[in-house]
Amino acid sequence: MMIIKGTYETPAIAFNAVEGSLLIEGKSLPENSVEFYAPLLSALENYNNNPADFTHIDFKLEYFNTGSSKCILNILRLLQRIHTNKGNVTINWYHDEDDDEILEIGQDYSRIINVPFNFKIIQ
Repeated sequence: MMIIKGTYETPAIAFNAVEGSLLIEGKSLPENSVEFYAPLLSALENYNNNPADFTHIDFKLEYFNTGSSKCILNILRLLQRIHTNKGNVTINWYHDEDDDEILEIGQDYSRIINVPFNFKIIQ
């Protein structure tokens, strides 16, 4: 289990390899996005060797910078590999009802990555 507490500039991350669940929530504005996301990418690489039967991802990001967007794409590419090898990966992309920007970014990712995306409004 990997837990990273969120701050004003970094998202909370909860990854449970046994259950096959990942939550990334909050703002993502770290000074060094590659360094911040490196532990998660490493954990997902290891997870790819023996993933759960079903992998469930929740992205609940309010805002993220360009550096974070590249890291998120890398995370999504890893999830695509897991999906290709094992199947059963689902991504839930949450957005505020009036936040078209976050929705559109998620839609762009869904066109790039061959993994099922569900777009959900934050209640």
